[in-house]
Amino acid sequence: MQQFVPIAYFCPMNIKIGILDDYQSVALTMADWSVVQQQAEVTVFTEHIAAEDVLAERLQPFQVLCVMRERTPLTRALLSRLPNLKLIVSTAQRNASLDTAACTELGIEVAMTSYVESGAPELTWALLLALARNLAAEAGNVRSGGWQTTVGADLQGKTLGIVGLGRIGTKLATYAKAFGMKVIAWSENLTEERAHRAGAELVSKEYLFRSADFVTLHLVLSDRTRGIVGARELELMKPAAFLVNTSRGPLVDEAALLTVLQTRRIAGAALDVYDTEPLPADHSFRKLPNVLATPHIGYVTEQTYRVFYGDTVKVIEKWLAGQPTN
Repeated sequence: MQQFVPIAYFCPMNIKIGILDDYQSVALTMADWSVVQQQAEVTVFTEHIAAEDVLAERLQPFQVLCVMRERTPLTRALLSRLPNLKLIVSTAQRNASLDTAACTELGIEVAMTSYVESGAPELTWALLLALARNLAAEAGNVRSGGWQTTVGADLQGKTLGIVGLGRIGTKLATYAKAFGMKVIAWSENLTEERAHRAGAELVSKEYLFRSADFVTLHLVLSDRTRGIVGARELELMKPAAFLVNTSRGPLVDEAALLTVLQTRRIAGAALDVYDTEPLPADHSFRKLPNVLATPHIGYVTEQTYRVFYGDTVKVIEKWLAGQPTN
C-alpha cells in the first residue's frame, strides 16, 4: 500500500500538492515548507506507484506535483488523465521521463531545480574501489563471523576506460589519475583535444573495451546511446575486468550483461541504475555474487536533496503568489 503524510492544515483555496517517490520520507525535512503548508495541503508518497491506472487515480486531485527526477514517468497518457494539474516541479535540470511537449499542450507549467554534481562521481569511485577490494564480500565475512576469503586488485598501474567524457567522466579521470591509473576514453563526439584536457587518451570503442581493467559509463540516455554497450563490447572485455554503470541502465544491453556475469566472462559489475526501477525483487542482479548493486543512489546525498527540495519550495511559493516560476 502507498503511504501518505498529509499535512493537517487545510486552507480555503484547497490547493493540493503531491510529492512523489520520497523513498526516505525526508522531503519535508530538507526544506522549510511552512509558507506552502499555510496555503495548501501537502501529501507525500513514500512508495513508488508503477501502474498507470492506480497512479492516475491517486494523482487526479492534485494541482501541483513535485517529482524526483525520473522515478515516476509523467507520460502524455498519464498527464491527459490529470485535469487538475497546473504545475510540475522536477528536480535537476533534465528529466527524460517527463513529456514536456504534452505539458505545453495541456497547459501544465514545468519548472526544474538546481543540481549538485558531486554525488554521482563520488559514488562511482566508491563502487569501483569496492569492486577492486571485494568490500561487500569481506564485510559480509566479518558480519557472519568469518575472515579473509578474497585477494583484492590494485588500482595503481591499471587502466580506467571512460565511456562519455563529460563533466562526470572528467571528474572520474581526475580521481583515476590521483590513484596512479592510466585513463582512456571514448564517445562518438569526443576529440583528442578534449580528452587530453581531461587527462585521458582518446581511443576507439573497441580498444577501450578490450584494454580497460575497469569500464565506467557516463552518457546521457537517448535513442542514439540506448544499448550502446552490447554483447559485442562486453565480449571484448578482459576476464578480470569490471563494468561500472551509475549513469542509466538502458545504456547497456541487460540480457547481454547478465550472460557475461552469469558465465563469469567478466569479473563483475557495479550497478546503480537499471532498465526497470525500482529493481524487481526477483531480479538476477540482486542475487549474482559478482554484482555489487545499489538502488540508484548516485545523487542521493543530503546536500543534493536540500538543493532539490529547497528549490522546489521556492518555485511553489512563487506559483502560489502568482509570480513566474522560471
